[in-house]
Amino acid sequence: MNHKKYKECVDACNDCATACGHEKDAQMQAKCVELDRYCADMCRMATAFLARADSHTLEFVKKFVALCAEACTACAVECEKHTHLDHCKECATACRQCAAECEKV
Repeated sequence: MNHKKYKECVDACNDCATACGHEKDAQMQAKCVELDRYCADMCRMATAFLARADSHTLEFVKKFVALCAEACTACAVECEKHTHLDHCKECATACRQCAAECEKV
């Protein structure tokens, strides 16, 4: 399978995984931190699945990538509540981009 077709999604997932997880005030923003962690983990898994997708697994990969898009959107919504923090703004932007690319898959 030609994985270059998924390059934009893989790149967006990697960017999102990197952007998520820099939250330091866990007590004040517990929900944000937890969603960051889930989102980052799902993005890493999505990149792994996309890298090895073939005709036998593509159906499952697409379902997982769709779920990843949902997690990214939820993470973005939560991060957007903390726009006074630069890293939350960056995370929200990366999450929105990742969700958009995942939805294309």
